[in-house]
Parts: sequence; C-alpha cells; structure tokens
Amino acid sequence: MLNIEHIRKKEEKIEMAELKGKGHPDTLCDDLCELSSKALSKYYLKHFNQVLHHNLDKALLVAGSAKPGFKKGKILQPIKIIIAGRATSKVGKHAIPVEQIVKKVCKDYLKRFPLANFQILTEIKPGTASLVGIAKKHIANDTSFGASYYPYSELEKTILEVNNFIKSLQKKYKAIGDDTKIMGLRENKKKSLTIAIAFIGKYIRNMQEYVKLKEKIAKLIQNRFKSEVQINTLDNYKDIGDIYLTVSGLSAEHGDDGNTGRGNRYNSLITPYRPMSIEAVAGKNIFHPGKLYQILAFKIAKDLVKNGAKYAEVRMMTQIGKSLANPKMIDVRIDGNIDAKNIINRNLRDIGKLQKQIIKDP
Repeated sequence: MLNIEHIRKKEEKIEMAELKGKGHPDTLCDDLCELSSKALSKYYLKHFNQVLHHNLDKALLVAGSAKPGFKKGKILQPIKIIIAGRATSKVGKHAIPVEQIVKKVCKDYLKRFPLANFQILTEIKPGTASLVGIAKKHIANDTSFGASYYPYSELEKTILEVNNFIKSLQKKYKAIGDDTKIMGLRENKKKSLTIAIAFIGKYIRNMQEYVKLKEKIAKLIQNRFKSEVQINTLDNYKDIGDIYLTVSGLSAEHGDDGNTGRGNRYNSLITPYRPMSIEAVAGKNIFHPGKLYQILAFKIAKDLVKNGAKYAEVRMMTQIGKSLANPKMIDVRIDGNIDAKNIINRNLRDIGKLQKQIIKDP
C-alpha cells in the first residue's frame, strides 16, 4: 500500500544532530559488521551464486588499557572486538570458513589504525532452518521498517563538512586522532558545535602545546563554518589525566566501549528531529528490511527531491516472508507537486539492482 501526504516543510526553532567519526567505538563496530557481511556475501555469490542467510549485526567493543603521555605513551591491553551473529556455514559437503572470512576482513580494515592494538573474536553460529530457507526465496527475513528523508538541513550539512574538514587537518596536524564526535545545535539561525577529538600524545610536547593546538583547530573550524565551536569541554589543564590525550587516537584504547547500531544512520548522521530507525543497518544481509528499507527510503527521498520536491520523508514496512518489492506500507510525506508514485514504483522495480550495489559498495 502506498500513502502520499503533501506537507509544507517548516524549519524547527531548535535542531540537534550528531556525527560519530570513523575511529569512534560505535562506528568501528558498525564498519566491521558491515564489512564482514559484504565479505561473506561475496563468498556466497562466488561459490553458490546467491547470498545465503546471515546476520552479523551484533558487535561489542571492549575497551583496552593505555597510558598516554606527552611525546610518549604505551598500550597496556588491546582493544577487544567480538563479532557475533548467525551465518550459513555449510552447504552440502561444502564447509564455509565463516570465522576466517570475518577475522581477515576485520584485521585488514583495522590496519588503518596503526597505533592501536586489537584482538578480534567471533561468536557466529548457524542460522535457523526457516530463515535459511527464506534467503533462497529472496523475500523479507524479518518484519521491520526503514525510514529516511532528504535533503540535509543546513546544520546537518555543516556537521558533514566539518567532519571532512577535521579529516583534512590530520595531514598537517598529526596529533588529531581518528576518534571524533560532532554534536551540532541550531537555535533559530545560530549554530554551535561541541566537538570531541582524541589527540595523540606522541605528537604533542606539553600541556601548553595541547591547549594551543586545540584552540587553533577550534578557531579554524569557527572561521570556516561561521559556528560557535568548543572542543573537549571536559578538559582540565591541571593534570594530564584530565585531558583527552591518547596513545592511538582512539578512546577505545582505554575506557570507551562500543556497540553496533549506536552510531550514524545510513545517511552518516544521527538526527533526532528527523524520521530514522534505531535498528542497525550494519551487518544485516540484503534481504533484511531493517537494512534494505533504510537504504531504499533514503534513495527514494533523494530521488523525489532530485525530480522537483523541496523535501521528502519516506517510511517503509513489510512482513517476514513477503516480497521486498511489495511493501505492506510505504508512507511518503512530500513538499512539492510531482509524480511521486511513478518515482517510488521505479525504485521498487530496481530493488534487485540496489541489493547488488549494497554488496559492491566499499
């Protein structure tokens, strides 16, 4: 069923949004689950010409232990990451090396954080017979929904651009670690950003240099994005233990744990003022509507705006065992007079192409 409601989108007086950087513990869990699912899906396609049942959407990051310092630092205990879920591990006499595939892709990805130490563990068991059968039929393997919207607000665009700007600053300022978080607030037209950056101690000589670097980065962001900026607001400069100093640039090295599904949504943000699902996209297979419909809802909303709408919200739901191309409900709220039905139906017809693209995307 398709429901289309025409609305007049108005800007809220207050808006908040958040982005967790690539080194944040929750982002690490999401990325590793998604990479594991993609790697396993590619193996299934290569050997069996179809994606077999799996859901690797449960990861737990247990923080390690470290002793940071200026111009020095030591990792005392590694960061432990546990990937858990269900996966088809045998077809006839063909045993599938599920755990080896998962551990390899995780270890390869974590090489981009060379100053940290990781321990990868897996708890992956076979799926139930009913769900294994569902994967062969290419139908929904859960009763779930997805939700998204487009376009981004000015605050959201600022947060995304600031995240990219901080990553670009890493080339010049090596002390900027990969674990970042940006919390944005808009009050009418005024934007303010509270930013967390895990600084790397080996590249900073003393407390004075730490303070100077932090203030410099805040000023660069403030001037470029015309927003009020505060960085590491918990800092107390009286003691080295009371500032955000790390050995590896990751808070997970000492005390900050993580879970799958607590990070950014598919559109790279966490947006409490917008339609969104709290279900994890990462690690689910392409037949799970909790994954597929979140991605498809974003794609449809973007397509509607591309074709003339000012704003679009899309919510989609289906039942386990039903065709993914024929949702039980698609609820669309749109600001603009366009042929929304035609655009939505076109995206539904192309759902198979989208599933293949999800597996290919890096």
